[in-house]
Amino acid sequence: MASQITIFFLILSLSTILVIGEDHGFARSLDRKLLGFKKEKLSHFRFYWHDIVSGKNPSSVAVVKPPLNTTTGFGFLTMIDNPLTMGPKVDSKLVGKAQGFYASASQEEVSLLMVMNFAFIEGKYNGSTITVLGRNPVFNTIREMPVIGGSGLFRFSRGYAQAKTHTFDIKTGDAIVEYNVYVLHY
Repeated sequence: MASQITIFFLILSLSTILVIGEDHGFARSLDRKLLGFKKEKLSHFRFYWHDIVSGKNPSSVAVVKPPLNTTTGFGFLTMIDNPLTMGPKVDSKLVGKAQGFYASASQEEVSLLMVMNFAFIEGKYNGSTITVLGRNPVFNTIREMPVIGGSGLFRFSRGYAQAKTHTFDIKTGDAIVEYNVYVLHY
């Protein structure tokens, strides 16, 4: 009888570890199926990012101006709430917003630190975000930045975003950038 009770508790302990994971006090390992994760998939998103600094309702606002003695704009900081659209025209279908900031982070070249969430409002991705944090050397034809995570359907996501300038208006400072984002997610 004692051996049967011992075996019962051994099986119970083992099944508990398999269900909730190994406990280390403040952290524990989990089985990803418990969080509802299915097979990981790769998704591609293509949209246009509209950086509007001109007009009555800009989507991009300078928070910190650069010092006068810089040729690269080093030190400036801009907050954004930029429209993400299906096509390059600002009045094409809105799929979300890019919310965050960019800052000039190089003294030698025009290179931005990009910190933004692509907050989607369309279809099954409505309410989900993809988070990008990386270096954007703006005069390169194609710039690549890492996807470091997300929320909603993009929990535990990773990947990369490629940015390519579609148009830049030298008079207004407005820019339209094509983004191709490749994301591994569950």
